[in-house]
Amino acid sequence: MRDSVCRVKRRLFGLLGVLSCCAGAAQAQQGLRLTQDDLQKRANGVLALMSFSIVPDITTSSLNIGSGGGSTSGSTEFFMTQLGGGDTISDSVPIYLEGVLAASRYDPTFIATQGAESRRIPTKWNSLSATGGIGWDFKLTDELKLRPIFNFALGNVTSDLRAASWYVGRKTDSDVDFLDKGSLNAYGLGGSLMLDYEHYRPGYEVDVELRYSDMRLQSFDSSAAVRGRATAQSANLWARYRAPTGAILLQRPLRYVLELTHSEFLGDQRGILGFDRLTSIGAGLELDSSAYDVFITRTRVVGRYVFGTNVSGFSVGLAVSF
Repeated sequence: MRDSVCRVKRRLFGLLGVLSCCAGAAQAQQGLRLTQDDLQKRANGVLALMSFSIVPDITTSSLNIGSGGGSTSGSTEFFMTQLGGGDTISDSVPIYLEGVLAASRYDPTFIATQGAESRRIPTKWNSLSATGGIGWDFKLTDELKLRPIFNFALGNVTSDLRAASWYVGRKTDSDVDFLDKGSLNAYGLGGSLMLDYEHYRPGYEVDVELRYSDMRLQSFDSSAAVRGRATAQSANLWARYRAPTGAILLQRPLRYVLELTHSEFLGDQRGILGFDRLTSIGAGLELDSSAYDVFITRTRVVGRYVFGTNVSGFSVGLAVSF
């Protein structure tokens, strides 16, 4: 969060998550063909999953949800890595900038049937997305700021069916053409409203952020078979407490860190992974290297336990301030 000496917020955080969900069945007609309705729902679902990566949120960085998948329904795996940061330039120039980069791998397995025969068709959908945000800090009190943020995002999903080309052959319609080296591009526009409370004292530091985000994702210039859209809406409460442990390292106090995060998912995110809300509780240590002439002034390692309806998991996060 914000450095207590220069009073400028600089954050860099890495988020890592593993998600999974269930896929629908594929149908074969005169070779291999998926119903347009099934493929369209799946395209919308891909953008809904992408919406988890375009807004910074600690709770969605540490999910590990097992999915079933029988011989008739197929299975799906989703893996996401996210890196992002936020920064208020200074008290005299209260422009807030943030950015998030994310990469994900979505591996739906279709079940295609021809008569009494059925076979699994694995696909690999790889996604990249980037989100930017620019805002302005309105100072309500010495410790409380209101921060409206304009957000924009770009994303791409590419599909690779080469692992199953032996089965598909050349008899494919436009929907299967998307599965084989197809592409879905998406852009997002929206905004966020944040309340930022910073209470810093010599013996401890408290940071609290309350954020509501709303972004609309829409596909463009994509494969002819798919058009997708999704709404990313979420409300998030994040709190951190830092205080010295009593130990001295690198000529500075070694701090312990306590975190609490709660997220409510709205719009198309709500229920898509089987839950509507997540809570994260974390604890860790922070090393202060500001006594030396180095770029990184603080390094934090935090272990987090995340839980929600039918969901639980544990992660370890690394963050730096500069």
